[in-house]
Amino acid sequence: MTAAAGPTVPLPNPDGSTRAYRPRTEPRAFATGAPLASRTVFSAAHVVADPYADTSPDSPAAVDWDATLAFRRHLWSHGLGVAEAMDTAQRGMGLDWAGAAELVRRSAAEAKAVGGRIACGVGTDQLTGPAGLDAVRAAYEEQLALVEETGSQAIVMASRALAAAARTPDDYLELYAHLLRQAGEPVVLHWLGPMFDPALEGYWGSSDLDAATETFLEVIATHPDKVDGVKISLLDAQREIDLRRRLPEGVRCYTGDDFHYPELIAGDDRGFSHALLGIFDPLGPLAAEAVRLLDTGDTGGFRKLLDPTVELSRHLFQAPTRFYKTGVVFLAWLAGHQDHFAMVGGLQSARSLPHLARAYELADGLGLFPDPQRAAARMTSLLAVYGVAR
Repeated sequence: MTAAAGPTVPLPNPDGSTRAYRPRTEPRAFATGAPLASRTVFSAAHVVADPYADTSPDSPAAVDWDATLAFRRHLWSHGLGVAEAMDTAQRGMGLDWAGAAELVRRSAAEAKAVGGRIACGVGTDQLTGPAGLDAVRAAYEEQLALVEETGSQAIVMASRALAAAARTPDDYLELYAHLLRQAGEPVVLHWLGPMFDPALEGYWGSSDLDAATETFLEVIATHPDKVDGVKISLLDAQREIDLRRRLPEGVRCYTGDDFHYPELIAGDDRGFSHALLGIFDPLGPLAAEAVRLLDTGDTGGFRKLLDPTVELSRHLFQAPTRFYKTGVVFLAWLAGHQDHFAMVGGLQSARSLPHLARAYELADGLGLFPDPQRAAARMTSLLAVYGVAR
């Protein structure tokens, strides 16, 4: 970190006291560049709310489309793919299906315009109440058709409605086999653990993760030619490694483990994980620089650059994990990717001031802010709103 003699920022502690933090004075430079070579890397991207919209937490999301698409161009400029309309974009936590469908259309068109890689979430969130398996299947089909019409790769997301409607593992096997038969191109299957969404407890027909894993692998085995890869978001590195080693030839593992991603991406002598991560929203340029080192075979340099980011990621994704989106958007505001700290559904209130202050401190230490002085000024303005005096 660059030595500084400038003003300090009074960051709050959980006990009500404050500590004087001296921000870095010089930004860290990250180069843009071509797509990454040794790993396929997607950043799940957040949406930028329209702060002037007269909405309530129950209203349809009001999105600032210009800022939302500009952030995707930022990720593409560093060689990352964009995983669109995923839980990072607040699917089911402020962004409804109508908003997600518009997001998919706009982002897919932008990806074509700039040559960016994109994959989009396919779910069942147009269902707003209890639904049977036929309705769940139809909802998945509707979303799959839209995503494929835009020319995007499909990510078949875990479904709250399916978790509620399914009674046995066979219900999952039959429904997913049906969807895979319909898919025009290979899809990514997404296993999101209940730490990210409590409504997904017991997915794949069992709360026993060993039994659930067997069902998941059986789904893949039915149509391996229709499965590009699987995204595993269980925050259990060894379970991901064990599952990765059992995947059919040609089916990739995309880590969604925001606690252990450096070692999972680096891999071992028996394989490695690609990446589809929410933490790569704030870490995008740094993560891309790290993978470029891996492209040259410099695993040590990759780990040296990426390992220090884990403390920030674990902080943002601490329980209740599903509220990590608040920290992601907060850092995007501090970094200058948007002009405000407002979120669809009012989710900016979901994390405490000490939590946000620690996120700022860790991110500044990593050099994630292109303009550290602007980030410090914005942090100071937020502190003032909460009554923290300089």
